[in-house]
Amino acid sequence: MGPLLFQFLAIAAAALGFISFFYGSNLDGMYAEDAVVHVAAEAIVRDQAGKPVIRVTPDLAKLRKDAPDLWFTARLEDGAEVTFGQVPAAFAHLASGVDQLASADLRGEKPPYLLSAVVRSATGPAGRMKILAHGRVQPFSVLITTASNIVAATFFVVMALVSVIAIPLIVRRALAGVINAARQAENIHAEQRGMRLSEGNIPREIVPLVRAVNDALGRLDDFYERQSRFIASAAHELRTPIAILRMKVNAASDRAVRALSSDVARLSNLSEQLLDLHRLDDGAPTETIDLAMLARSVAADLAPILIAAEKTIEVLAEQPGSIEGNSGSIERTLTNLIQNAVEHGGDQVTVRIDGTALEVEDNGAGIPSDEHDRVFEPFHRLKPRSSGVGLGLNLVLQVVERHGGRVTIADAPNGGTIVRVSFPVPDRPR
Repeated sequence: MGPLLFQFLAIAAAALGFISFFYGSNLDGMYAEDAVVHVAAEAIVRDQAGKPVIRVTPDLAKLRKDAPDLWFTARLEDGAEVTFGQVPAAFAHLASGVDQLASADLRGEKPPYLLSAVVRSATGPAGRMKILAHGRVQPFSVLITTASNIVAATFFVVMALVSVIAIPLIVRRALAGVINAARQAENIHAEQRGMRLSEGNIPREIVPLVRAVNDALGRLDDFYERQSRFIASAAHELRTPIAILRMKVNAASDRAVRALSSDVARLSNLSEQLLDLHRLDDGAPTETIDLAMLARSVAADLAPILIAAEKTIEVLAEQPGSIEGNSGSIERTLTNLIQNAVEHGGDQVTVRIDGTALEVEDNGAGIPSDEHDRVFEPFHRLKPRSSGVGLGLNLVLQVVERHGGRVTIADAPNGGTIVRVSFPVPDRPR
């Protein structure tokens, strides 16, 4: 509205200046109205002999009443002439040659302004003709005011149309590149790197900003790649010593050493989850995963550890279902949830499969409601002296979100905690 208001004010100022200029000039006097020409042309007819005569029409009668000093003379194409009223002597010589004039506006200098007249071409019942006429007169300032108002109104309308229709189209076309860049920016997220804003059709003034944003995105991508390579390298380097440690712990005869088996398994699972995140970032292949079969397999692998800890696990496939994803990542995610339930829960763990969702329930003391969201934060632990490092549930959350799913925590009906992982339904039925 600001630019539009400014344009309207500028036009109004120009119109006032236009009017003031003519009011201050020496263009004074009285001018004859053009209406007399049309009235005169309609009043001129031909008699039976073809001679032009004047018929007093209602319009002519009314005009003569409004302007008692009305007069006009007309010269037809065939050279015939006809006159109405008293033509001033000053125009007597002009009447015979009026057909030589295209048009004219004459203004009298002194009252009663009988010399104010117009010369116009017209067509009436008698045919085409040139008319020199005097009728109603108006001050020349009225003509200027009317003309300036018409000009100002025209400018207002034109500028309004330009401002409301043309300018938005021009601006939209000029900023098409910026709009496209904004749409591209909306699609940039942490899981999709390498994207840059297009510089095509970008106004020169905005190009430096777009390039600065692209440079910033490039620096973020470089940092993310270095961080990802570090995590992958660290996880790879840890696999070998962890495998050796697990082998030695399992082969030890000392019960105290063998008791470290669950901790070593946790450490091994943590390193594998770090590698899973790296693989998912690189676009790990997806496959069809039967959640019930996967849950039974994980439970079977963990059963010896649970039995040694005098704890039980049960798998209930209430409604079998399949999802699309990386089986290794989902397997280690479930393993982490079960191990977390065993360590922080009670002595019973239940895994339920409900279509494309799975639940891990324990009968422990539960998680306070104000901690349900915080437990997914990295390095957050419910118990400060817990043996974990507080990364397990955070890695679970990242793996599940990269599969398009979500993780929620609820209180179990009989105490304890239920961790529910929901995955999207596959696009293709299996």
